Amino acid sequence: MTSIWVDYLDREFLDTTFKEWVNRGIANGLTSNPAIFANALKKDVYKEDLKKLKGLSPKEKYEKIAIKDIQKACDILQKNYEEGDDGYASIEVDPRLINDAKGTVDEALRLYDEIERENVMIKIPANEAGYKAMEELAKKGININATLVFSPNQAMKALEAISKGNVEGVISVFVSRFDRKLNSLLAQQNLAKDRVGFFNAIKIYNQIEAAGLRNIRTLFASTGVKQEYLPKDYYVQNLYLPHSVLTLPPDVIKEIEKRVEFDEMEESFPFQTKHIDAFFSFLTPAGINLQKVYQELFDEGVKAFVESFEEMLGSIKE
Repeated sequence: MTSIWVDYLDREFLDTTFKEWVNRGIANGLTSNPAIFANALKKDVYKEDLKKLKGLSPKEKYEKIAIKDIQKACDILQKNYEEGDDGYASIEVDPRLINDAKGTVDEALRLYDEIERENVMIKIPANEAGYKAMEELAKKGININATLVFSPNQAMKALEAISKGNVEGVISVFVSRFDRKLNSLLAQQNLAKDRVGFFNAIKIYNQIEAAGLRNIRTLFASTGVKQEYLPKDYYVQNLYLPHSVLTLPPDVIKEIEKRVEFDEMEESFPFQTKHIDAFFSFLTPAGINLQKVYQELFDEGVKAFVESFEEMLGSIKE
């Protein structure tokens, strides 16, 4: 079974569209990140809260609001959680802690204690400090969302770390950023565009599934389509795979709703790793070093999250 989680959050949305989608069985989880909260806090619905929090530091204000919103999402999803139908809402640690394992663990524990919901997942970036934090948190019984995963190596290290605890975990494999980065190079070499993202994601999915851990799944992230010539649900069509999660922006969910019932969607073609590797073998002669691309995309992702976080904190200063 493929789960659909919503990759968006703001308080008004939680009380309306998100609640409706959960009640209708369309969505059974939610993910958030610094960029999502940065956009949410621009909305009028938060003005009153921010007034009441006057005198606190920007990060304290952000956390008060974020905790309240994640609690609301968890409560909306509580029935799903009790019935074993996912029901998780994810919140990310401060992205500026990217290389601080102890700081990551401390913040994750504090957020977990303040949210006070068993169905919260703590998002941790997948790097060396993150793997240490994931392992320690998993051992403490905290559900983990390993994020900013681009490479098979990251995924396997995250899986190993999360598996040290008896918890639920997802490994968030970013998809569309590969294609936005590489399409022009591929076109110059007469190679198929818009394939690397979902091929790489399926290769990682195959490795995670081969590990045979039912409590750890692939989550396909960064599934929004920026290429105007592609359908909005392009990545959904290619990544609707069993024992996985698709986290989708609201516009993608709405687009799918127009043409098909979610429970009638067909599984995607199960590409084998050997076929994906055959395609990837053409990349090196085309001047594309995937290992370098993995690192560049991770660095760019961290930079974007840090910038969004700092921009958001700056916007709520007194």
